Amino acid sequence: MITKLKVQRFRTRRPEPVAPPAPLPITSAAVSASAKAAPVPPQASSQTPPAQTPPSGQPRVGDRAFFPTEEEDGFSGMTFPTAQTAADAPTTIDAIRQEGLTGRQLRMARRLAQKHGLPATSDFDAVRLLRNAGIDPFQANSVLELVSASDGPPVPPSGSRALTITPGGDGIKLPQTMKPIQLPSTEEQMERAHFAEVGKIQRDIVARRRKKSLLLAARLFVFVGLPTILAAIYYYTIATPMYSSHSEFVIQQNDAGISSMLKGSTMATSQDSIAAQGYLQSQDAMERLDRDIGFRNQFSAPDIDPLQRLDANATQSATYKAYKKHVKISYDPTEGLIKMEVITPDPQLSVKYSRALIGYAEERADQLTAQVRDDQMQGSRESYDEAEAKLKDANERVVALQEKNKILSSEVEVSLITAQIGQLETQLTTEKLSLAQMEANENPNQARMEPVKRRIATLEDQIAQLRAKLTENDVNGQSLARVQSELLVAQADVAMRQLLLSQSVQAMELARNEASRQTRYLSVSVNPVAADEAAYPRAFESTLVVMLILIGIYLMISMTIAILYEQVTSG
Repeated sequence: MITKLKVQRFRTRRPEPVAPPAPLPITSAAVSASAKAAPVPPQASSQTPPAQTPPSGQPRVGDRAFFPTEEEDGFSGMTFPTAQTAADAPTTIDAIRQEGLTGRQLRMARRLAQKHGLPATSDFDAVRLLRNAGIDPFQANSVLELVSASDGPPVPPSGSRALTITPGGDGIKLPQTMKPIQLPSTEEQMERAHFAEVGKIQRDIVARRRKKSLLLAARLFVFVGLPTILAAIYYYTIATPMYSSHSEFVIQQNDAGISSMLKGSTMATSQDSIAAQGYLQSQDAMERLDRDIGFRNQFSAPDIDPLQRLDANATQSATYKAYKKHVKISYDPTEGLIKMEVITPDPQLSVKYSRALIGYAEERADQLTAQVRDDQMQGSRESYDEAEAKLKDANERVVALQEKNKILSSEVEVSLITAQIGQLETQLTTEKLSLAQMEANENPNQARMEPVKRRIATLEDQIAQLRAKLTENDVNGQSLARVQSELLVAQADVAMRQLLLSQSVQAMELARNEASRQTRYLSVSVNPVAADEAAYPRAFESTLVVMLILIGIYLMISMTIAILYEQVTSG
C-alpha cells in the first residue's frame, strides 16, 4: 500500500524584537545551504489548511495571521546567482544521465517517485518526473520524509532548521519551524485496530497450536514411545534366546494302490497329511511328548525369562498354549510337504523334540489305514477258515459212507457188476445157440441137451442175482444204487467245498494286496539340525510390531473419542 505524501508548508515563528546584530556579508555558500535546508514547494500553498478565528479574538497556532508571509522571511527580494530551483534543473533524461548521479541517488529518487504516486518507468525518469512536479529528489527534507513515511508516523528531522548559517557557527539562529500535530484519522485507527486484533488472533492461534503440539507429543510419548522403549529393552536385553530346528516330511502311498489319474499328485495322500498335521498340533501329541521326553519341565526352568516361563504348577491348557507357540506345523498342498519348526531354549532339545514328533506322525499315518487293512484281512481269513472246515466235514462224510458200505467207489462197483452181467449174457447166448442147434435135429440127443439146459438156467439165475444186486436191498437194507447216490452226493459236496476253499484263498490274496496298497509311508525330506545361533526373539521386528500396534490402538481410541465428542457437542 503506497501512501501519497502530503507536503505542507511550515511557517516560522515570529522572533522576539531584539537589537539587530551587525550585518554580515551574505555569501553564495550560505545562500545555497539555506536553500537546501528549508525549501518550499510551489504547490504547498494549495494544501495549507485555512486559518480559523479563535473565539477570544487571539491568534492561534496554524493561523496565517500568526506567522509572517513568504515575503517576510528575511530574504524577500534577494536573488542568488548560485541558487538553482527545481524548475531550472534539466528536464530531459539525456541531460539527467550527464549529471553523473550515483546509484544511491537514483534509488532514492525512484522511491520518492513511488511515494508521490508518479508513474516512473526508470530511475532517470523518476528524477525527471520529480523535478517537473517541483520536488527536488536529492533534498535532505525529501529523504527524511521518505524515511519517516516508510518507518512510521512522520517525525521532525533532527538538527536545526535555521534559514541562515553564520560563518563561525555562533551567530544568531532563526527560530525553528513548528510542525502541526497530526492525529490519525478514523479509518487509520480502525485499520490499526484491525491489524492489532488480527495479530492478537494469530499469536493466540500460534500459542494454541504450540500447546496442542506439545500435548500430542506428550501423549504419543506416554502411550506409544514409552511402551515401545520398554518392549525394545525386553527384546534386546531380557528375553531368553530361543533356538529352532526345521524339518520337512511327506506321507507317501504304495504306487500300486493309486489310480492312474491320481498317481504322482498330492491328492492321494492329502487327507493323511492333514490328519497327521492335526495330530501333531493336538493336545494328545503334547501330552505324549511330555511323558516321553518332558515338555513342561523344560519350559518352567528358572533360566527362562518370566514372560516365556511356564509355571511349575501350570494347567494342561496353559501348557498346551505354550506347546502351540513353540511347535509350528504347516502343510503345503501344492507340494504335499509337512513343514515343522520346533523352538526350544536348547538347540539339541529342539532336534530331540523334532525326531520324536516325526515318529509320532509316522505311527499315526500307519494307524489311519490299519483298521481298514485289518478288516479286509480278517474277513477273507474267516471265509477261508470256514471253507476249509466244511471241506473237511464233506471228506469225512464220504469216508464214512465208504466204510459203512465197504465200497470204495460206487461207480467202480457198478462197472464191475455190469461187466459180470455182460460176460454172463454172452455165455448165456452161446449156450442158447448150442441148444437151438441140438433141437434142430430130427432126433436130438437128450443126454447132450440136458447139460446145456442146466447151464442156461444157471446163467440166467446168475444174471438175475447180479441185476438184483444193483437195485435190490441187501441184508443191511442198502442197495448199490442208494450207496452210489449217497457217495455221489458226498463227493459233490466235497468238490463244492474245494471250489469254495479255492475262492476264499483268492479273496484272501486280494485282501492282502489291498492291505499292502493301504499302507502309508512317511519319508523325511529335511532332517532336523541343531542351530548354532538363536532364532528368537527377533528384536527389531518385534519392537516395530509393538510400535505399530500401539499406534493403531492410539489412533482408534483418538478417533473414537473425537467422534463421540463431536456427537455430544453437535447434539
